[in-house]
Amino acid sequence: MLVKDILAVDVGATKLAAARVTSAGVIKKRASTPTQSSNGEELFGKLLSLSEEVLEGIEVEGCGVGSAGPMTNNGEEISPLNIPQWRSFPLRAKLSEALGVPVVLDNDAKAIALGEGWVGAASGQKNYLAMVVSTGIGGGFVIDGKLLGGEMGNAGHIGHINVEPDGPLCACGSSGCLEAVASGGAIEKETGMPAAEASEEVKIRCGYFVGKAVSIAVNLLNIRIVLIGGSVALGYGSIFLNQVRSTAASFCGLDFTKNIQIDFTSLKDEAPLIGAAAVWLNAKGLDQC
Repeated sequence: MLVKDILAVDVGATKLAAARVTSAGVIKKRASTPTQSSNGEELFGKLLSLSEEVLEGIEVEGCGVGSAGPMTNNGEEISPLNIPQWRSFPLRAKLSEALGVPVVLDNDAKAIALGEGWVGAASGQKNYLAMVVSTGIGGGFVIDGKLLGGEMGNAGHIGHINVEPDGPLCACGSSGCLEAVASGGAIEKETGMPAAEASEEVKIRCGYFVGKAVSIAVNLLNIRIVLIGGSVALGYGSIFLNQVRSTAASFCGLDFTKNIQIDFTSLKDEAPLIGAAAVWLNAKGLDQC
């Protein structure tokens, strides 16, 4: 049984965040800062300062990190598509050395899946998908009660499912990916304004593409629960969610794919940090799903 808090770190394309999280999944202190920086070492310095700020000199069990991907096995090196300052960056080892605590790192969407299974809407569920629709788009699958990792730990990159065959070029090098048409970065590029200021039409279009990707996941993996978080999804609200539901339903014709539950993540904006803490717990054998 854990007594000390866990240091939780969230690495996203828009912001970096850190928090102390209790063994019951409660955030005690948090801080964040924009991801902007001129180079990788400067960005690491910002993340380290955030971590030290929330630690306040208090000893913790360890540190869990949820980061945009892709990454190598066990998160030894990360190369987030939307954070060009870090390519093959050894974040886990550098953070562990600088803070003097063990660090476990995984994909940010997989982290949210663990967090929702720990103290969120997927608690007690064995088969579900948690998605992040934000600057980028990712997913974390829990199948038969276990987080799906894949050969190199990169399972769940639902943002790179093709949903628009003649769609725009994606940062991954392909075209028509979900992330290239429905992420915050893609919407800003297409409209010329921040994704948060998108029109109703753009929100509905975003929901359509996300729903299309969700239907592929449902048909492929026989999941019944889909939880969607991230600043774009949460900010677009019911008009987005209703479109996701209707589109997914239209592409799910088999009996086992009908009546799926699609909702927003229950942990809302706390999901990334609680999820990062769950990454630590999961790695230590304290399964959170």
